[in-house]
Amino acid sequence: MVEAVLIDLFSLPPNLQNNIQGLLRNTLETIEKCFSIPAPFVYVMCRQRQGSERNGEEESLLPALSDFQSLKKRLEVVHSLTTAAALYTIKQRLDEKDLSVIKVILPTLRKDLMKVYVDHLFTAVYQFEFEDLQVASDGENLQIAEPRSEGQALPTQDVALIQSEIQMYLESLPSLKGELTILRSSLIPDDIFLHGFTTRTGGISYIPTLSSCNLFSSSKRRDPQVVVKENLRRLANAAGFNLEAFHRVKIDHANAVCVMGKTEPDSYDGIVTNQKGVTIAAPGADCIPVLFADPVRKACGAAHSGWKGTLLGVSMATVNAMVSAYGCNVKDILVVLGPSVGPCCYTLPHESAKEFHRIDPTCVRQFDSASPYVDIRRATRILLESGGILPENIQDDSVMDQNQNITFCTACHPDRFYSHFRDGNNFGTQIGFISIKG
Repeated sequence: MVEAVLIDLFSLPPNLQNNIQGLLRNTLETIEKCFSIPAPFVYVMCRQRQGSERNGEEESLLPALSDFQSLKKRLEVVHSLTTAAALYTIKQRLDEKDLSVIKVILPTLRKDLMKVYVDHLFTAVYQFEFEDLQVASDGENLQIAEPRSEGQALPTQDVALIQSEIQMYLESLPSLKGELTILRSSLIPDDIFLHGFTTRTGGISYIPTLSSCNLFSSSKRRDPQVVVKENLRRLANAAGFNLEAFHRVKIDHANAVCVMGKTEPDSYDGIVTNQKGVTIAAPGADCIPVLFADPVRKACGAAHSGWKGTLLGVSMATVNAMVSAYGCNVKDILVVLGPSVGPCCYTLPHESAKEFHRIDPTCVRQFDSASPYVDIRRATRILLESGGILPENIQDDSVMDQNQNITFCTACHPDRFYSHFRDGNNFGTQIGFISIKG
């Protein structure tokens, strides 16, 4: 069932521009007839003329809107200078109301353009239907026609212009929830490595559970790739790394490791490099972003270690890749565990908790309960030490000095970190990143 209707009057053909009120009135009449009560939310998208007053433009449409009492509380006119700005504003309204099924009524010539905007600004969570605005030959009657067959693809240069417009608009947006903040470990020497762990502040993501510096896009979440890319651009500027040489693990919740410069696996939770200026990263939103640094051989690594990856030994697999690929000595490798869910909050079903109990009984609290509390950080440390990493070369939540601690519990700090465990499926993601300075 259609939950919202978007009427696109942003770029009308010249012969229709003088009759915008008539077009709008007729379209709203059709919507009232076609939809049962409650009516869908209706958004009218119009171009704001450069230098004109928005209020004045809205008032010019009031006569066309005044007769539609059933839609009055569900109707909003959005004036913007660009299509990207108008559509992003409407997306915020849809997200505030958790609406996902949208009918777009628009001039035929706008359809292919609009689909490009939609593909960039929305994810697969949303369902769009497109219908044509058609004007009868007498210029008075408006019909909403059935969708036309797909036309030819837009020229590449037109798509590039739309992408540029969207990017410029997103770059102009203010940061939310304060300044962008990066946590750094004193264990990793900053004269050799650039590294850090992100928090949730300083980006442009506005959905509450994703706000504001979300760094992962998924077809199942409402934050599109273009917004994540803008958040990442702001991070790169703040941290000082080259976004063109940025590589993030392709999560599989397993223990495969990618060695930069060799054939890239289809999926992997660990990545290592000895190339200067190449930034590698692992995400985390409860799962542990783990960073590895060898200041002797000048090599580094990053791993994503959730409960499955921890049991499969992804951290030691990353260490072993550094040893085999770059000749690192295990005793020289420094390991830092980033913000992740702590044993104070994290529970697993008893069967899964048993596996952690086998690693060490101290990794599980309330073992006899149906959902014991599990310490994936402690399990990671034990497995690393068993593999030869020196205890003093591991930084985790056992660091007692709070000024040095960076392994905060993500679930305990909603103001600073994202948490899947706490926030549910529409959650945001932070990352740990590292590179070798040139």
